[in-house]
Amino acid sequence: MTVYDNARELEAKLPAFLAQSYEHDYEVIVVNESSTDDTDDVLKLQKQDNPHLYTTFLPKPNRNITRKRLALTIGVKAAKYEWIIFTDIYSSPSNSLWLKEIADAISSDTELLVGYFRKKGMQLQASSDIDECRSLIFKTERSGVDGHSGRFCRYLRGKYDFIVVRKDKAHDVLKFYEQDIKFFRRQGLRFNIMLHHIR
Repeated sequence: MTVYDNARELEAKLPAFLAQSYEHDYEVIVVNESSTDDTDDVLKLQKQDNPHLYTTFLPKPNRNITRKRLALTIGVKAAKYEWIIFTDIYSSPSNSLWLKEIADAISSDTELLVGYFRKKGMQLQASSDIDECRSLIFKTERSGVDGHSGRFCRYLRGKYDFIVVRKDKAHDVLKFYEQDIKFFRRQGLRFNIMLHHIR
């Protein structure tokens, strides 16, 4: 995950990521995008008590680069395990079995899982083809805009809480982040996502 001035959110939600009941080893990589609040201090305190936490940083802002994609690329390079989960600090697991449930949902032909935290638990959508999820990722990740969050269309808007992908395919997913999408293309993406969820 990437963070920028998220000290309070890290204090409240990072422990849920670090307290997973999972039989295999795992790491939580947090890339600090040169925060100006107490984010560094919070991460240092959390790191003292938890061997699962790995932190790194993105140098001072340069507005000519796509920051989120660069920060996630740094995280991918730091990762040492086969599967990577892209998420943010605003979405946190509701229980300690989150990683186990994800691992149980992965089959031999899975390339990518899109996950949603719901009141009744986690919902996963598996895909054996990363390009199949291109529209969903484009729509959600463009410039950090969440899209429509109406009362009836919350699920259809394409806002997921996390993406699970094989490490060797992670850069294919990152290509979909922070794209400049024109109005008509955006409308087409909305329509494609709506059709995908109706099926």
